[in-house]
Amino acid sequence: MYTLSACGGWFEGSASDRIRAAKKNGFDALEILGWKDTDLEAVASTLKETGMKISAILIQSRDEEKQALIANTHGIVWKDAHGAFVDALGETLEAAKILGVNKIVVTTGNERSDVSRGVQHDLVVDALKLGADVVKGSGVEIVLEPLNILVNHKGYFLVTTKESVEVINEVGRPEVRLLFDVYHQQISEGNVIRNITENIDLIGHIHVGDNPGRMEPGTGEINYKNVFKAIKETGYSEFVVFECGRTVDAETVCRNMLALVE
Repeated sequence: MYTLSACGGWFEGSASDRIRAAKKNGFDALEILGWKDTDLEAVASTLKETGMKISAILIQSRDEEKQALIANTHGIVWKDAHGAFVDALGETLEAAKILGVNKIVVTTGNERSDVSRGVQHDLVVDALKLGADVVKGSGVEIVLEPLNILVNHKGYFLVTTKESVEVINEVGRPEVRLLFDVYHQQISEGNVIRNITENIDLIGHIHVGDNPGRMEPGTGEINYKNVFKAIKETGYSEFVVFECGRTVDAETVCRNMLALVE
């Protein structure tokens, strides 16, 4: 059975406050993607105190120049970002070790107009092979995220499940898997349950949120009862994360989301 992770944005206060609030409201994990401005040792202490997990963190660098190179305004579709990508992944891996996290979220950057998609596709594959070498043997995986370009991330390079799977297969390393975000993929292509079930062996992390609005499941068009049922039936045993806003108070949204998957 998968583990549900609450959205860090549902709660107020510091990272430690949010961890305690998620625990109080019935969750065993919380997702707080940004780590570079966080007191990692304090958060690690809170995790130990509560028995909670952080489900994933985002690749980041405390070096502003490197961070700019790996941001979606540039990214690994550019060869000149690959060194910064490797360095940032090393930094993020150290943070992951402190926090006991085993997933690092990676994005590609926005599509370029000066070279073909094929060239950019190959550059993404090359960068991820370098990244796999960084995390090899650590127990930490890179999870690559496609995003929608119709609503939230106009210009982003990697959009479809099909191309994401192609990239991961071409990388050919167990350290690199897919982050399947149901909200993004519903907007981009639909066919959510089939895309999840047919590619479950490559999926290392799942985000959920409803469409339109990216609020909690049950507020939009996606039949989440069936989505959660389909995920469970695959035997997927990693994190399913509520990566979405909320339309009700934190206590109520937690109660409703836990009830949704019972």
